[in-house]
Amino acid sequence: MVFKVCGAKVEDNFENIRIFEGKSFFDSMVLDKILLFPYYAVLACRHALYNSGMLKSTKFSIPTIVVGNITVGGTGKTPMVELLIRMFQGECRIAVISRGYKRKSKGLREVLVEDNYKETGDEPLQIKKKFPNVRVYVDGNRGRAIFFLEQLPEDERPELILLDDAFQHRKVKGDCSIVLIDSSRPTYSDYLLPMGNLRDLPGRVKAADIVVVTKIQGDLDYDTREHWRTKLSLSQNVPLHFSKISYLKPVPLFPEQCDARYAYAKNAVLFSGIANDRQIKLELGWRYTINESVKFADHHNFSKSDMKSIARLAKKNPTAIVVTTEKDAQRLAKREDLPEILKERLFYIPIISEIIPEAVSVRCIEEELGEIGMAQLKESIVKYININ
Repeated sequence: MVFKVCGAKVEDNFENIRIFEGKSFFDSMVLDKILLFPYYAVLACRHALYNSGMLKSTKFSIPTIVVGNITVGGTGKTPMVELLIRMFQGECRIAVISRGYKRKSKGLREVLVEDNYKETGDEPLQIKKKFPNVRVYVDGNRGRAIFFLEQLPEDERPELILLDDAFQHRKVKGDCSIVLIDSSRPTYSDYLLPMGNLRDLPGRVKAADIVVVTKIQGDLDYDTREHWRTKLSLSQNVPLHFSKISYLKPVPLFPEQCDARYAYAKNAVLFSGIANDRQIKLELGWRYTINESVKFADHHNFSKSDMKSIARLAKKNPTAIVVTTEKDAQRLAKREDLPEILKERLFYIPIISEIIPEAVSVRCIEEELGEIGMAQLKESIVKYININ
């Protein structure tokens, strides 16, 4: 069916709306065709206006990689941005631009290592602390931020810009777009908001230059890779990669006050404020017996009462390490009101994203597989960007 929205032609394939397998035909009809149609129409209208040129997308002179998704939270965008920094940091000057979700500051702001997360957002601060030589900026207006970077002196001007969570920000036309899909929440078996987690049309995945299915667990064979390609309706011309999250050794949040013996604990108290805590619970389950687990909302601003509750759980489990995520650690690092028991026992788990390589003909150690996978992703990316 072809219809007009906002004066632009929109080709409507209702299969792109009905996306939850296993539901009855009636449920799919009611949810997709009736309840979710207004949201669908708004999204379709917006994309049609950009696709037709009625709304303008600006392309900039500095090569730009867009990292994004079509769902709300939890696909691994920040670890992917960090992987791209590791990929290119030895070759060029890199800048990262993020909107700085839930920050209190306004407008364009450069992120510094000593900043408070309230002024920058937790994820941009995490990136800056891990890569202090990379310039990190927050601005909801990505075009304004890129224009600012273009005006810097040549010896300071970045040679590559990474746009974090900007696939829906169509005012900027990136040189390469990478869309991430959480393997535990496939876009082809989800609903548009507010019934599901999709914030964009499922068919928009096909507009990506590169697709990465993240948080893979276990073995990944050729048939599984092709199953994903078929389900996502991707042509063979679209590079499809797969990644996993590797969890590193726990790091004390307050090293000067930490009791190092808890690094060897057998039990754990876990708390987190992330979109999806499934994988960290699975990972920690291999290392510890999780006595207590508390989940807060994504980007949760921990109150004094929250910390007292966690401290009570720590006191209840005197031999347990207290563990949180790397992202949550950014919101706790400068807290002066934390109970002493937490300063002694609170650790966070750093994570890295690793690309699972396609078939490798020789036996490799784990570290080599990660390097091979990164090289394969890089090969897909450099087809779209030119770094002088």
